[in-house]
Amino acid sequence: MTVTPNLMEEMTWQEVKRAADAGIPVVLPVGSTEQHGPHLPLNTDCVIPEGICLEAAKLVPLVVAPPIRFGAKSRPLSGGGERFPGTTSLRATTLMATINDVLLSLAKSGFKNLCIFNWHYENAGYLWEPADLAIVRRPDIRILVMEHPMPEFSDEELKDLFPVGFTGWEFEHASHLETSMMYVLRPDLVRRELIANDQAARHPSWDVVPAPDEFIPASGVLMRPSDATEDAGRKFIAASASRLAEAITTEFGSR
Repeated sequence: MTVTPNLMEEMTWQEVKRAADAGIPVVLPVGSTEQHGPHLPLNTDCVIPEGICLEAAKLVPLVVAPPIRFGAKSRPLSGGGERFPGTTSLRATTLMATINDVLLSLAKSGFKNLCIFNWHYENAGYLWEPADLAIVRRPDIRILVMEHPMPEFSDEELKDLFPVGFTGWEFEHASHLETSMMYVLRPDLVRRELIANDQAARHPSWDVVPAPDEFIPASGVLMRPSDATEDAGRKFIAASASRLAEAITTEFGSR
């Protein structure tokens, strides 16, 4: 049997206790179960943050909690929307209550330093409140909230990472960024023969409910996954892991 170091769901309760007693931080990845085009699996938003956290664990001591696998509702202009089969989402209030319960459970296990690490774009507005409510119940803990997983890149770095041009993180759903990272983390789950570029016929700077059909790309892909490379995937993972490790060291100190 092969056990992945630092992965809480593969640890025993004694191992979790030793980690918590030693003051090691725990990171809670928050993802989604959401369509990612014809070529990527529904668990992409869980595979990627967990993989980043495990990479960060090579830089600083940390425990990776089981990810939150259901996220806030997919919005048409940033995730393709709720019309695609398999996309399984939570109401915002349910998501916040779930995160709050998990944070309090991790605190009950003895962890004093906790981090929420988000990947699913639509979750970003729903992470701070459950952390704030957890602190009310457990003022002895600290919670680092990372709504946006990527560091700030310079124009030169963006040109290197996005050779065809960077249009914005909200367009990177099932596109160059995520496909490149999945090439590295779970290449066996990428249906390379089904990769196709796509985008919404109309992408205004506002939303409409219900979404017009032209807001939703037929494939669920928002831009250009055909540009994806393993080299870019490794760079994205390293950059995000380094940012996570830096934030943990800055806020919790080094162990």
